[in-house]
Amino acid sequence: MLVLGIESSCDETGVALVRAEAGRVAPRLLAHALHSQIDMHQAYGGVVPELASRDHIRRVLPLTRQVLAEAGCRLDDIDTIAYTRGPGLAGALLVGAGLACALGMALDRPVVGVHHLEGHLLSPFLSADPPEFPFVALLVSGGHTQLMRVDDVGCYALLGETIDDAAGEAFDKSAKLLGLGYPGGPALARLAEFGDPDVFELPRPLLHSGNLDFSFAGLKTAVWTQVRKLGPSMSDPDRANLAASTQAAIVDVLVHKSLAALRQTGLRRLVVAGGVGANRRLRERLNAQAQRRGWRVHYPELHLCTDNGAMIALAAAMRLQREPERARRDYAFDVAPRWDLASA
Repeated sequence: MLVLGIESSCDETGVALVRAEAGRVAPRLLAHALHSQIDMHQAYGGVVPELASRDHIRRVLPLTRQVLAEAGCRLDDIDTIAYTRGPGLAGALLVGAGLACALGMALDRPVVGVHHLEGHLLSPFLSADPPEFPFVALLVSGGHTQLMRVDDVGCYALLGETIDDAAGEAFDKSAKLLGLGYPGGPALARLAEFGDPDVFELPRPLLHSGNLDFSFAGLKTAVWTQVRKLGPSMSDPDRANLAASTQAAIVDVLVHKSLAALRQTGLRRLVVAGGVGANRRLRERLNAQAQRRGWRVHYPELHLCTDNGAMIALAAAMRLQREPERARRDYAFDVAPRWDLASA
């Protein structure tokens, strides 16, 4: 089964081809291509939805041709077309959904809508060290921070989630307060390399709440308070120290809650997925804690941490291996800007 995957939920246009083969635990990635809109949105300090949608329209067909050429495949070779149905920006999602259903109708191929977070959750199956079911998943992607118990494809139980700002938002908003560029998370992480995380005492919200929920809005407020105290003449060392202290606070909470989820479920395997999962400090801390306890931590390859078409094609293929009826020749499509993963 050859699956074409299209991702257009926010500010990255991704297209990929995966092949599901008999006897393989996970499908195999044949080719993928990605266009990021970071340069376009930098002038605005964040994603402008209308500009994002228009850029997806410009990029998605050339990327599809590129992926087919790299894989040595033709359109007629495709068996199923997958697209991100949600969550995400409505206009951006409609671009991918519209193309997928148009191709499906033209080729007389079935289509399947994929949950964006399911793509992230399953993306480590494309890595050199794929996980095994069951496991706990830490999803830290954009506006989402969740802990899930994953027993199989489609068998997801929510353990905890953010009640306000997500970890990615805490990175981005704190970076903006520090005067860093867009996207803020990677910029803050780079600056933190030159700072001391112990200089500023910042809160770790809900660290000892006794549950697995997250809250990062209070941390953002604490960063804002420190920025105001330091004033417009904040020195470069102070800026680096505050970045390091902010990163340390976010990582402490993510690590603490992840380990608590493993203890609570009795599982010994953790999957970390989403853009924040590429954070070097987070990986170091989780790996060290897991090694002490004899647990395993799995990540997607670094180039597949952000939004991409490979994870959408993969999620569709793994779903269809278990539920082939999900792929339909019904080309009247919709999108789901808000969509609960547990009901996907």
